[in-house]
Amino acid sequence: MDSSMISDLPPCLIYIDKQGHWFHKGVEMIRRDYIRMFYMNMELDSEGHYIINWNGKKCYVEVEDTAFVVKRTSYQEKPTVREASYILSLSDDTKEELIPETLHIGKDNVMYCRIKNNAFPARFTRSAYYQLTKHIIEENNKYYLPFKGKNYPVYTEGKEG
Repeated sequence: MDSSMISDLPPCLIYIDKQGHWFHKGVEMIRRDYIRMFYMNMELDSEGHYIINWNGKKCYVEVEDTAFVVKRTSYQEKPTVREASYILSLSDDTKEELIPETLHIGKDNVMYCRIKNNAFPARFTRSAYYQLTKHIIEENNKYYLPFKGKNYPVYTEGKEG
């Protein structure tokens, strides 16, 4: 879908704030089953607009930053370092393994990664950020996340290497 098509879609009248709280017509949504259903039917168009596509009907969602938020990060130790993983607890009540290549620091030192098979960006909450930074190492003024025997660079948006 190109950006001109967003104007053809009606608004869902849903807003997601940067902490991952959902609002409908200004009132916070508390029904987790509805929110999970919306997440399961969410798409991201080529211009970065969030679309809910449910039963063949589409509408766009206003999102302050990202629709998905990393609420918690935990390190899962295994018998070998290569089997260990970082598990992300997400705002859609699912968990998945961190894709370390996608980890980066954005504006205002906010950490982001990609989730759902690299389909969506996710913003880390402050607590999830601190949980992950316990594992980050610094070498020569550069930061790395050790993961499965390799050190993955943590880039700052606009600055690599």
